[in-house]
Amino acid sequence: MTKNYDLSLVIPVYNEQDNLRKLMQEIDSALEPLNISYEVVFVDDGSKDASLAVLNEISTAYEAARYISFAENRGQSAAFCAGFDEARAPRVATMDADLQNDPADLPAMFSLYNEGYKMVIGWRGKRKDVWIKRVGSKFANAVRNKLTKESVKDTGCSLKIMDTETVRAIPRFNGMHRFLPTLMKMQGATVAETKVNHRERHEGESKYGTLDRAIAGGLDLLGVCWLQNRHFSYSVKERSSEKDNS
Repeated sequence: MTKNYDLSLVIPVYNEQDNLRKLMQEIDSALEPLNISYEVVFVDDGSKDASLAVLNEISTAYEAARYISFAENRGQSAAFCAGFDEARAPRVATMDADLQNDPADLPAMFSLYNEGYKMVIGWRGKRKDVWIKRVGSKFANAVRNKLTKESVKDTGCSLKIMDTETVRAIPRFNGMHRFLPTLMKMQGATVAETKVNHRERHEGESKYGTLDRAIAGGLDLLGVCWLQNRHFSYSVKERSSEKDNS
């Protein structure tokens, strides 16, 4: 029998062997007091270090933890989507594996979500990244908001909670994780924002350069603007009664 969960936490992993044990300890400490049933779904995105071995160890030590592993590196968007497909709870949370997101923020976000939203996103009030990454992210967020007619403070923050059914229905493409609030709103989701903690990276390295992000993000932005302009929705006014075919 499949266990019923209140929350599925999806975490993409790419070469984060030194952060995973501490991350799982922090998640367990943050969520255990909530008295909810939760699972942690790690998605190994073709790591080349010992991340997969560490995930195997964690899944053995913690009943709430499990993982899937890609045969090859497919990118963060693919890893998130695979986690969404694996999730067994009506709510799915996301965060990075590098320990810069703080699991201690999850209880407050979970409480806010339960006020009736379909999505709660964190915004990093005081980022702990190098200056060029902060400036680049701030500029990209402003351009993204301008062209998509959004007002999201920090769409790049991975710490989010979403309705599982809704997030599974959004368009899927490389880079879609950068536009989750917009894509969720296109599916009718109500979105709330809340300030969250952001921490310095102590182990491992950032996987993507600023220029790489800018080029890929620009192309993705054009695609999302096209989706917005071509998007439609409908509501059914009336339907005929069901016929008895027995």
